[in-house]
Amino acid sequence: MLPVLRPDWPAPPGVRAAMSTRAGGVSRAPWDSLNLSVSVGDEAAAVAENRARWVASLGHAPAWLHLVHGRAVLRLQAGGPEHPTTRADAAWTTDPGVVCQVTAADCLPVLFALRDGSAVGAAHAGWRGLAAGVLEATVAAICEGVGAPPQELQAWLGPCIGPQAFEVGAEVLQAFGCEAAAGSSPRFVSRPRGDGRARWLADLPALATDRLQAVGVTRITASGLCTVADTSRFFSFRRDGVTGRFAAAIWRD
Repeated sequence: MLPVLRPDWPAPPGVRAAMSTRAGGVSRAPWDSLNLSVSVGDEAAAVAENRARWVASLGHAPAWLHLVHGRAVLRLQAGGPEHPTTRADAAWTTDPGVVCQVTAADCLPVLFALRDGSAVGAAHAGWRGLAAGVLEATVAAICEGVGAPPQELQAWLGPCIGPQAFEVGAEVLQAFGCEAAAGSSPRFVSRPRGDGRARWLADLPALATDRLQAVGVTRITASGLCTVADTSRFFSFRRDGVTGRFAAAIWRD
């Protein structure tokens, strides 16, 4: 069996979730070893084997989204293609056995579940998608789709680039409505470079929490794991440049 992470949240009845690590696959460096992405330069045969192992560990075939760092949300239903590839950064479903999944290598994977277990979802939240409203769009899609209030949703924030590693420029602050001239803020801590250029350390999980709480989702569990710091378990684009991608998946029994 593959080594997988399980969200440390109070999962509703019948809801299952898992996240892959970089271990247990066949890809060679720099994608070693369980790279699940077909678009990062890895050998196609290696990715196919890695995906087969991941599917076997889940017991279901997930949807492989083509992520575009936007806010598009897809509803998945039973009877669709075995491996649909769709341009979207989030997916949700009410159908048992349908796996919602996102891939990442520093961006924040967010898993959702209604408290009664009747609907689940997954979203890919890098800073661009987060600023564009991908989490708000996912919450709205699920809640409007089943007629439930946001207060009935719970969310798990998976491993991502941590607040001690995510150095950003003024364009990221501006995307979140923060003024660079204001210096440090609770989510952006000023850390100028040695040459005097203005830079900040951004707290991606905290920014995501702010967005979720603003639309009424208050049951939030954060993994607290940093992809940059944990070289043995996680791929990190910021750390390595050319690297693989892990996946976070959720489904109903």
